[in-house]
Amino acid sequence: MALSVREYRARIKSTQSMKKITRAMELIAASRIIKAQQRAQAAAPYSRELTRAVSAVATFSNVDHALVTEPTESDHVSVLIVTSDRGLAGAYSSAVIKEGERLIEKLKGEGKDVTIYTSGRKAAAYFKFRNRPVKQSWAGFSDQPTYDDAREIASTLIEAFIAEQEADSTDEVHIVYTRFRSMLVQEPVAVRLLPLEVVEGTEAPEPGDVLPLYEFEPSAHDVLDALLPKYVTSRIFTALLQAAASELAARQKAMKSATDNAEELIKKYTRIANQARQAGITQEISEIVGGVNALADANAGSE
Repeated sequence: MALSVREYRARIKSTQSMKKITRAMELIAASRIIKAQQRAQAAAPYSRELTRAVSAVATFSNVDHALVTEPTESDHVSVLIVTSDRGLAGAYSSAVIKEGERLIEKLKGEGKDVTIYTSGRKAAAYFKFRNRPVKQSWAGFSDQPTYDDAREIASTLIEAFIAEQEADSTDEVHIVYTRFRSMLVQEPVAVRLLPLEVVEGTEAPEPGDVLPLYEFEPSAHDVLDALLPKYVTSRIFTALLQAAASELAARQKAMKSATDNAEELIKKYTRIANQARQAGITQEISEIVGGVNALADANAGSE
């Protein structure tokens, strides 16, 4: 059923309003992504060096500590999935949830009991809709995380990791988040936080490095006890910052695409409306000419 010119004009107006909204959201994301990227880059050296320090303590002390000791039996595993609080970011949240599901299925396939933690409303809503239990959720800071947010998450995971009661304890802690590679590339990754696992080449001593000798005071075990909360918090904070930069980049890209689509839709509706208007004018002219011809024929017959 063909629409009238008035209806097309109404659609053009509503699409123009939508275009203004998506364009504004694109500009907001673009203005905030630089700061988010700078925060992620600024936090990376501290997390990297802290991980190297913990690795050095583990390597040169030979201490038996939960932070660095592989469990003989790893039956209980915790997985933290980091998503966004809001939508309109393309496939950002769905991609990291998909990576989390892949990890969960892999761990379950190994016979492990998986406990799920979520950061961001999208992940919490995903598991709630499917009636799957979530141990604890955090939300409200996905695009602007603070160190206090990371500390709160870390304290919960550490308590589970060092818990004495088997029902509340976990043998491994994994985090699934989106790593910011560039404005065009954001990569969902799964990383094991506990026990300590060096997952990036830059975090371990390079071949040929001259490594210092260490003395630990009061003891290597006490040093690891002190480093445990700092290590976990810094790694989680870095992941949250990487995820925030990725979310803003994905939102900017999605809003730019929506703005471009709205522009194309406006052009399409304008073209169709012009064609309909021209067809209406042609019809009116044809009716006028037909009326004139009929009147002329009537006058000629009366003569």
